Amino acid sequence: MHVLVVHNRYASAQPSGENKVVDQEVELLRAAGHRVEVFERRSDTIADRSLLGKVAVPLLVPWNPAVRTELAARLRTERPDVVHVHNVFPLLSPAVLAACADAGVPAVATLHNYTQVCPPGTLQRDGRPCTECVGSAAPLPAVRHGCYRNSRLATVPLAVSLSVNRRRWWSGVERFLCISAAQRDVLVRAGMPAERLAVKHNFVPDPDARRSGAGEHVLYLGRLAEAKGVRLLMTAWDELAAAGGVGVPLVIAGTGPLEQEVTAWAAGRDDVRYVGLYDTAECQKAIARSVAVVAPSTWLEAFGLVVVEAMAAGVPVVAAGHGAFVELVEDGVTGLLHRPGEPGSLASCIRRIAAGPDRNREMGRAARRRYEQGFSPAVGLERLVEEYRTAIAGRSALARGGDTRANRGDGDSR
Repeated sequence: MHVLVVHNRYASAQPSGENKVVDQEVELLRAAGHRVEVFERRSDTIADRSLLGKVAVPLLVPWNPAVRTELAARLRTERPDVVHVHNVFPLLSPAVLAACADAGVPAVATLHNYTQVCPPGTLQRDGRPCTECVGSAAPLPAVRHGCYRNSRLATVPLAVSLSVNRRRWWSGVERFLCISAAQRDVLVRAGMPAERLAVKHNFVPDPDARRSGAGEHVLYLGRLAEAKGVRLLMTAWDELAAAGGVGVPLVIAGTGPLEQEVTAWAAGRDDVRYVGLYDTAECQKAIARSVAVVAPSTWLEAFGLVVVEAMAAGVPVVAAGHGAFVELVEDGVTGLLHRPGEPGSLASCIRRIAAGPDRNREMGRAARRRYEQGFSPAVGLERLVEEYRTAIAGRSALARGGDTRANRGDGDSR
């Protein structure tokens, strides 16, 4: 199969699970003998632009005409069987869908978050769940509240793009790949076409390192941001420390907007270690040495890559009991689910999972079995190719029927 992957890579200064997923899928497909090429833009290049070029970036978020022209020409020349779209913000834009329609190539899109119904893609505001813009043709509440980077000005391009490109997304993509059933449920309720929303969990490569002993620390691995529950974790850990601790330190790995706060909190403590940003090999080693991996997100995670990475290493997880975590973690079997947003519940779960080594090892073995059954590369490859074939068949059926759904009724004259 000939696949063209379309992706706007996030800045390399911060960890991106989405970049990792894209790279792993490309490698998986190539290893299986498929021809895979990439059409990408990199957010890192924005810093190298002139002042005028930087000012123009927000104007490209809703529509980048140059991308449409370039991608359509490439599609006509190379004639891939299918285009797989991942992230298009901020440099690609939904113009990639028009290019697919121009060249008559079916498009599949992985939905890594909730940007189809929420401008910042988090379904969260001020640390609490928010659905004010869900189902609305004009997401004005997001602009009013400055939901993206706490800035009304920065939120405007996202809100405009969501509003003017909604019908293009919903009609121009043959198959939307939701990364969890929880995410799919939200999008169906928001009015997206249910018949084209499929669940395809992200897969995780089998790690080089697996846990062999009891573990030597509790691990938080991810972006240091409010939505990821970092402050919640710090409060819960302080509560545990005041009661005598759990016998092992907390290791925090990652970077993000709360880095200075985390650094100051961890300074001078022997029960907390902040280690900065780990590379892939260091992440695998840290997970394999864990008593448990903690994922206390306060927002409704669409998936939770670190949870499955822990499962692959045979390590149980303590995760927030909402969003995709509920379907990834079997409470009491492969890990523990705490009440979302409640530091006392999080502290209690960490204490429980660290206190019983025999039970902990049993959970770790169950987690590994869950990974093998649902999140291994073999499972990921089978589901991915199946969805590509479904999209190709759907486009072929439309072509035979003379239907131009991707361009129908969108009023596009750009």
